[in-house]
Amino acid sequence: MRPQVPDLTVGELFGVVLTFDDSVASHYLHTNGFKAIALRDLARYVDPEQTPADALAIVEKRKGERKEVLVEGEIVDAENGKPLASRVYIRGMDGAWHFPKTAFARGSAVRYERRSGFNTNAVEMHTTLSAHPFRAELLPGRYTFTVEHGKEVFPETREVMVQRDMTKVEFRLRRWVNMAEFGWYSGDTHVHRDPGDLANVMPAEDVNVAFPLVYWTTDADVPPSRGNKNFKGDFTAAPVNVDATHVFYPRNTEYEIFTTAKRPHTLGALLAVNHRTVFDLPALPISPIAERAHAEGALLDLEKHNWPWSMALVPLVRPDLFELANNHHWETEFSITNWAVPAPAWMNLGSGSDNERQWTLYGFLNYYALLDCGFRLSPAAGTANGVHPVPLGFSRVYVHLPRGFSYEAWVNGLKAGHSFVTTGPMLFATVNGEDAGYLFKSPLGAKDKQRFHVEGDVVSAERVSRIEVIANGVVVRTINSVATRSQTGAQRSHFDEEVELIGSGWIAVRCWEERANGRFRFAHTAPWLVEADGLPLRPRREEAEFLVKQVEAEIARSREVLSSEALDEYRRALSAYRSIAETAK
Repeated sequence: MRPQVPDLTVGELFGVVLTFDDSVASHYLHTNGFKAIALRDLARYVDPEQTPADALAIVEKRKGERKEVLVEGEIVDAENGKPLASRVYIRGMDGAWHFPKTAFARGSAVRYERRSGFNTNAVEMHTTLSAHPFRAELLPGRYTFTVEHGKEVFPETREVMVQRDMTKVEFRLRRWVNMAEFGWYSGDTHVHRDPGDLANVMPAEDVNVAFPLVYWTTDADVPPSRGNKNFKGDFTAAPVNVDATHVFYPRNTEYEIFTTAKRPHTLGALLAVNHRTVFDLPALPISPIAERAHAEGALLDLEKHNWPWSMALVPLVRPDLFELANNHHWETEFSITNWAVPAPAWMNLGSGSDNERQWTLYGFLNYYALLDCGFRLSPAAGTANGVHPVPLGFSRVYVHLPRGFSYEAWVNGLKAGHSFVTTGPMLFATVNGEDAGYLFKSPLGAKDKQRFHVEGDVVSAERVSRIEVIANGVVVRTINSVATRSQTGAQRSHFDEEVELIGSGWIAVRCWEERANGRFRFAHTAPWLVEADGLPLRPRREEAEFLVKQVEAEIARSREVLSSEALDEYRRALSAYRSIAETAK
């Protein structure tokens, strides 16, 4: 236990240390980085003739003068008692937030304070702590402590009465699922944290893979190599291992364009992760960026579906990823409403961003339209932690690696779609015994139906309300969840359904976990793909016309701003969508 010794001189500290058991003192001094010196060398620091009459009396006097109480705490795994890195919130009855520190010099504590510019009530005020004891100096009174460790552990919220001579507080977190035991590893593809923070934050949130966007430009004429929001440092094109199962890749780029041709003109955002060179290309024209990114093995992530240029980008750059759980999904209240391009009328979603459920379904239906048009994008999840009031990995993507974790295998699995995204529940599903991302080749004809067996389980902290099977963009099965409680305290819901397809298509599964105050969490698998010989997938007419109209509107909006080369790219995208629309049903 750490001695409560505030502001002592060397002589006073020496007197206090002598009162402790030698092993306790030695451990304390070693852990906290103190340097041991011989008694004869103390004269360099204090006057040896000036010795306090009673060192302990001075300590007690100073303790009595302090208004704050030193609160010491520890966070451990309830199953094995081992210290656990965690995210900690401390809030007083007056609403003020407090930020603990690590109790050991070799530990770390990273303070995170963000408030939404759209809603001042939407805040994220926490500290991520390494797996060591913590301390906080608090005035006497009642405080609410909340401790979390990623998605797979039950959070614990407790009221703590802070008072003199209180005992150490201990939080024993209970795991409700262990995804690594089943070969699933999580990632956040949209991160705005300084890479120097990630050794602390990733274990605390149990995010296995992260892509900090160290290059970030908001001007179409300024390449990311000279971006106005870049992190300082030399970021290598190689993964950095925090430990055996937590790794980040430090060379990633965001083009988030708000200024075009030196005037305010928003285009949108495109992420390139896992690239090798520092991109020195401006945002427009966009095709050379895609060519370089793919040549370097990078993945292009369509950051959000409703930026003005998003749909025009798809035929041009062929993104690998679609951020299905995106950075507008927060643990705090949904706040970014009536934003960017509204949803089309056929979606029956109003603006598509008036509330959290509209926003989520808008993203789903946009993704389905692209899949129905033959574009193969795997789902991704990102938080923009570092900018928004949201923890790292609140939205995350799990990739299935049955042969064990490695960074390279994880990136390949993400691209292949052996995955699901989630803001809460864990969604295990197979189709005909195969993982998501599998391609079924079918020799059947135009009138032949092919049956697919969709089976799996949803495991969640709270019961899911329904599980839905999607085929070619339409909900074809709805299962009202009947959950059983597992030994770990989780809710488990099983599903077992048959789905029929004629010709080419795709299948996916999604689920909804209802929370208090109208909030919810969701999970969504990547698609299983079906290719039938001579029977290409055909979109519904409203989907194809929606994509055509999006690009037409963007050309009209940007005609006076974009260069002829950039407009020609848009026209190529429009031509591609018009050709697809000719096949619509």
